[in-house]
Amino acid sequence: MKRERALQVVLVLVGSFYCFWGYLLFDDLWHSRWLSGHSDVMPMFLSLNTALGVCLLVAVNQPAKHRLMIAYGAWSSLAHGFTMTIMSAQAVAHGMHRKDSPQDIVIFGVIGVTLLALLRAKQPSPAGAPISEPRVAER
Repeated sequence: MKRERALQVVLVLVGSFYCFWGYLLFDDLWHSRWLSGHSDVMPMFLSLNTALGVCLLVAVNQPAKHRLMIAYGAWSSLAHGFTMTIMSAQAVAHGMHRKDSPQDIVIFGVIGVTLLALLRAKQPSPAGAPISEPRVAER
């Protein structure tokens, strides 16, 4: 029970963190800031993580029913951190420094590892439990 409660707290924190990016997205689009830096990647990144934040907040009440979404949040955070690690290494190799490195790598790594660590393994169904037929939508 403590593990599920900790997962719920982490989901609220991470979901709120990602939802806050909706404000940054709105501000970026409203003022057309992405045009000045010729960076159309940032609004797309913000929109994906804002949507992920909403989904993680929906998962708070029943984390067991939303395991796939939580796992996606964990693995996408780890993939993002890994990508930024490669970008930072390439920047250093070219005598440059990424503006947000290494704190962004650490933040996304911690988010991913924490979600995976708290995500409970899927409980197997009892051996004697009947397998139900798949539901088919009626027309």
